Amino acid sequence: MQTKLTLRLEDELINKAKVLAQKRGKSLSKLVAEYFEYITSKEPESDETLPPIVKSLSGSLAGSKVDESEYKRYLESKHL
Repeated sequence: MQTKLTLRLEDELINKAKVLAQKRGKSLSKLVAEYFEYITSKEPESDETLPPIVKSLSGSLAGSKVDESEYKRYLESKHL
């Protein structure tokens, strides 16, 4: 069963999405449906789906003696 969905987005974003859908030979509805399917899939996120900068940082603190509570205090003092 299909249901109509109304979204409020900036005109520029909608136009960009329409261009992308056209380039891919799909309707905007199909493009959005595929994206929703992708972000709601039950597959665990693999390294291949991570942005390159995040992927490069993955595991960088393994084996270090960083205390999580100390790091939280540091962030709070820096940003609050």
